[in-house]
Amino acid sequence: MSNNPFKNAVEQLEGVAKLIKLDKIYLEVLLCPERMVEVNFPVKMDNGRMKIFQGFRMQYNSVRGPYKGGIRFHPEVSEDEVKALSFWMAMKCAVVNIPLGGGKGGVVVDPKKLSKNELKRLSQGYVKAIFDVIGPDKDIPAPDVYTNAQVMDWMVLEYKKLKIKNQNYRSKSKNKINDKDWLPTFTGKPVGKGGSKGREKATALGGYFVLNESLKKNKINKKITVAVQGVGNVGCNIANILSNDKRFVVVAVSDSRSGVFRKEGINLEDVMKQKKEVGTVSGLAGTKKITNSELLELDVDILVPAAIENQITKDNARKIKANIILELANGPTTPEADKILFRKKKIVIPDILANAGGVTVSYFEWLQNIDNKYWSEEKVNKKLEVIMKKAFKDVWNSSKKHKVDLRMGADVLAVERIVKEI
Repeated sequence: MSNNPFKNAVEQLEGVAKLIKLDKIYLEVLLCPERMVEVNFPVKMDNGRMKIFQGFRMQYNSVRGPYKGGIRFHPEVSEDEVKALSFWMAMKCAVVNIPLGGGKGGVVVDPKKLSKNELKRLSQGYVKAIFDVIGPDKDIPAPDVYTNAQVMDWMVLEYKKLKIKNQNYRSKSKNKINDKDWLPTFTGKPVGKGGSKGREKATALGGYFVLNESLKKNKINKKITVAVQGVGNVGCNIANILSNDKRFVVVAVSDSRSGVFRKEGINLEDVMKQKKEVGTVSGLAGTKKITNSELLELDVDILVPAAIENQITKDNARKIKANIILELANGPTTPEADKILFRKKKIVIPDILANAGGVTVSYFEWLQNIDNKYWSEEKVNKKLEVIMKKAFKDVWNSSKKHKVDLRMGADVLAVERIVKEI
């Protein structure tokens, strides 16, 4: 099995097609992204020199609505990665039944090596490069790995500037650009600048809602131990949410460098203070240092991969002791590992369901921008809960109907909804 994420996505899709006897032409449509944009753009560095950066914007499928998906700044961004992620976004939007398609983008860069001003100019340069293919009714980017609300603010302002310049150039019109022409182009913006309340915690909170539904279905009501891989936005938020629920004890967390374990439970405030002060969670007083590999194999009830792709593979799947895997990362489990986990009767709540809270609240933000009416956090969270519970029910019923695991149930549900619109 290759660790190429798109090959994994293709294997998933071919499995669905075989199960539901999907017409070959529909499979061919689903295997091919509608458009792939590759860009190379210059950025002025702080030393005055120009540097060329490579970026991508993958627009996978739009039959259900405008492309939707994040932008990541990472040294390992590749065409195959954004292709896989854009495919999963199309599937994810279909699973939660919101009228959006799938897209994804990224720039090949190590943002940790850039100053704040260089990061700003990189963000602006990327928007200039993809300006013609994005827009509120075309393609709606959002934050992803190593991008955030600040980056979205820089991007949306650059898009507005280009939009005004483009209109004046084309029509010589003196009419002002309406907010609807630019503000809904990006989601994940700062609150007060078009962003939605509740967006920062949305992915984690959506995961929490479907986890609760799974616990009810499986009649689990004892004290539950949890290990969380990744303390970025999603991992940190799910760890906090679970820690504040008396049913759960978070006993381990990790970052990209290492992890910490304490069987009595970990204080998340101490973890984040340690991370901020020394750059890693490792070394936190009263905890045992562990590796990311060790965290995945801990004897806990729930494992939450909330970092990057391909963490649970054929090489370690047999060592996974957790009974429930809540996939808050995209593609953390390879297809071969899935088969092993299924045989071991592990419950995998798949990424296209588990982490769909983020894109759902991004959809809410888009609606609020278009209507110029903004919701309370309570309203956002309530609407999110309704959608996530309904999505879990739909996936559960699909899995039972076809006698498959939740991932295949989610994949079948998504494919059927997408194909219906082709």
